[in-house]
Amino acid sequence: MTDAKLQPILYLDGISVSFDGFKALNELSFIVDRGELRTIIGPNGAGKTTMRDVVTGKTLPDSGAAMFNGAHDLTRLNEETIANLGIGRKFQKPSVIESLSVLENLELARKGARGLRASLFFTLSAEAREHIAATVALIGLAGREADQAGALSHGQKQWLEIGMLLMQEPELLLVDEPVAGMTDRETAATVELLKRIAGERSVVVVEHDMEFVRALGSRVTVLHEGSVLAEGSIDHVQNDQRVIEVYLGR
Repeated sequence: MTDAKLQPILYLDGISVSFDGFKALNELSFIVDRGELRTIIGPNGAGKTTMRDVVTGKTLPDSGAAMFNGAHDLTRLNEETIANLGIGRKFQKPSVIESLSVLENLELARKGARGLRASLFFTLSAEAREHIAATVALIGLAGREADQAGALSHGQKQWLEIGMLLMQEPELLLVDEPVAGMTDRETAATVELLKRIAGERSVVVVEHDMEFVRALGSRVTVLHEGSVLAEGSIDHVQNDQRVIEVYLGR
């Protein structure tokens, strides 16, 4: 049997999705390696959202396979099962609970938490406390543990939500436009945060801000009309005439 650790973390093979005659994904195929930081770009309607919906089980494709860890076809699983396998998704708008503290948000989000009341009155193990402390430090909110999430800046709320995902111990994170609305300083900090997260886990970032994409320094996949148009370094895709015509030149 092939060792799962030698397999790509995610392999999309010939994924097609149609909505009322519109082909949102058209034989989409690409690979994300274990521990990789990958950026996905492309014009509106390119299939970026539908791709993430397929990976997380929200949308069932018409055809194709989406293999996770070399063993699980995500197209045959529901959203809850996929999340429990180790795939986390962060949407563009933060969904932290603003009336709770930073610490309480992370406690509630930890793997195996059983609802708000149970989480807030549960005595954390030493291991859980260490995990939370390490996550707070990673996301740059050390010293803010007792602060209400509603008092955080927009960028800090984004970091807190990333921390909440990390409490689930995912192997793959899908992150949607994480720096939209951030200050330059917050954007730079987010670049470093995502770089630190990648390696131990795989991170796929969907983004429009090309300066941010360049700062990430990752492999870039360009989607267009539901398929991969180009792939490679940021310099490679920015100099691809097809990418210039359908996306960058607009």
